[in-house]
Order: sequence, then C-alpha cells, then structure tokens
Amino acid sequence: MAKLLSSGVSRRAFLAGSAAALGAPAVAQSMNSAATTEMEGDISQSVRRNISSFRTLHWQPYFSNLNNGAVLVDTQSRALHFWSEDQSVYKLYPTSVPMTEELTRRGRTSVVQKIVGPEWRPTPSMLERNPDWPSYVGPGPDNPLGTHALYLSWTYYRIHGTHDTRKIGRRSSNGCIGLYNEHIQELFGLTKVGTQVLLI
Repeated sequence: MAKLLSSGVSRRAFLAGSAAALGAPAVAQSMNSAATTEMEGDISQSVRRNISSFRTLHWQPYFSNLNNGAVLVDTQSRALHFWSEDQSVYKLYPTSVPMTEELTRRGRTSVVQKIVGPEWRPTPSMLERNPDWPSYVGPGPDNPLGTHALYLSWTYYRIHGTHDTRKIGRRSSNGCIGLYNEHIQELFGLTKVGTQVLLI
C-alpha cells in the first residue's frame, strides 16, 4: 500500500476505489437476480431496492388513536411501521409491495385473522395471468405466504412472510405486503385481530 501511495495515489482515492470494487458484485447480483422461487411475481431486472426514504415516522399524522395498535404501510418507501397501543413498542420493517399501481390498494383496513403456516390459493385473476400456477400450496417452504400471515378486511389482501428474501425492498407482489419471515413472526406476535392498518 505504501508503494501505491508513493506513486501519486492518495490514501482516500485508494480506499474509495477499493470500496467501489467490493460493492460492485452486490450491485450486480441485485440487478441480475430475475429468477424467483415464489410464485407471487417475477423480480424485474430493472427494479432496484428503495432504501432512500426508509425512516422513522410518528403515528399522529396517520391515526387518531392507537387502539389495538396500528400498522402503517408506506408503499413508496417500501416500509411497514408498527406502534403498540401503549406506545411502548415501535417497529420499522422493510417490505415488498405490489408490482404495479393497478395491483396496489390504499386506505384503511384492519387485521381480521392471524394464521401460522398459512395456505395459499391464487386469486382468479392471478390464475388468469398465470395458468400454469397450482391452484393450492400448503404450508411449508414452497408457500408464497411464508411462515405467518395477517389477513386484512379486504378480500385477498394480506401482510405475510416470504421464503424468497430477494423480494423484500422491491415491487414484486400481486397486491400483498411481504416481510422477511423473522419480521412477520415478530409483527404477528405484536398485532391482534382488530389492529388498525393504513396503506398509503
């Protein structure tokens, strides 16, 4: 390194160049991982993870109270926020969000059912778009809903886990909100039937 520095390359330039070179494989991998093990949606090669607006938020602009706790899903920053009813717990998780605006639903809903080891059945519109998909997948490592699912009052909409961790931080679902399995397991324990949910 002393030889490099003596030949006119500054230490700062050397370190910056080394960091860029080390980061290149990760960027290339995230840009080229188009294959997916989940049936929920293919990952586009041109889609990048969005962490620029991943920041903490306060609940007051979004909810009038925290009765039963509150979940805010920000589809732009691809983040899920949770506040407990007594304000002692605040969690922030990265998510996957719907692939297109047409598949994205926004507004107020609530958790109506909680299931460990959910079953998965594609919606009629999913089967129409993807006729080769199975009509049913039981609980387990091949299930697109991961290990836990929070069912919302809107038909077919859920907050659930995923076994394909490449989906998190991307537009990759057919309407649902996905989390890492360890995050949905934690959120599952924090929420209850009746927890408020707002998608923006």
